Amino acid sequence: MPDVYTIKVPVFEGPLDLLLHLIKENKIDIYDIPIALITRQYLEYLELMKELNLEIASEFVVMAATLIYIKSRMLLPVPEDPETPQSEDPRKGLVNRLLEYQAYKEASLKMRELEEHWANVFIRETTEGNKAFEPELRLFDLTVFDMLTALKRLLTKMPPESMLITRESLTLRDKINFLLERLNEANTIRFEDLFSEDSSRIQVIVTFLALLEVIRLGIAKAYQEGFNDVIWIIRKDGNGDQPQIGISGL
Repeated sequence: MPDVYTIKVPVFEGPLDLLLHLIKENKIDIYDIPIALITRQYLEYLELMKELNLEIASEFVVMAATLIYIKSRMLLPVPEDPETPQSEDPRKGLVNRLLEYQAYKEASLKMRELEEHWANVFIRETTEGNKAFEPELRLFDLTVFDMLTALKRLLTKMPPESMLITRESLTLRDKINFLLERLNEANTIRFEDLFSEDSSRIQVIVTFLALLEVIRLGIAKAYQEGFNDVIWIIRKDGNGDQPQIGISGL
């Protein structure tokens, strides 16, 4: 049997990031999480990551077990006797963790935005000799979960196929070269346009894995203007030269 190809993506956030992503995507009140819905969607993402042969850290599995445990506790009947003390909401510990982590993320993001703002301020001379700031492109970095959400939308349009991805069937090297050619032609490409030539589910998967590899190698980055808006893939190397990457063994 051929070796199954596994890709390790260092930009993966942790399970709390995935939960925050699902809460944001579903427009859920973080203090009143519908645990059954979130558990089902969380497990769907883990299954998709498994089908993609993406390396899943043990923390994701632990969180899955935690969600299932909370869900089982919430299924217990509520005491009818008003004198019986009410047990603590099983979700409270998870909500506290999410709120603390969210505050940390927001503070970290704010500091990074300030750093990038001042690092990317360029001053140019106008025709009158006065100085002015260059206009700033307002785009936001994507998480891998944002990209997985976009992939799920594409896959819902594709017929189900075998998801066993091997080194022999992947042709990942060809797909990476294809993406580099597209990025050489146009430094900015819509996410959906990268899959316009893919006619099957497995081809979409291969292109997506190639895109993750291109991003991991630092050749391009993924941005969007706002949550669930159009995703743009932007080449980081603006001189048009194709970077030399070590993919001969794929």
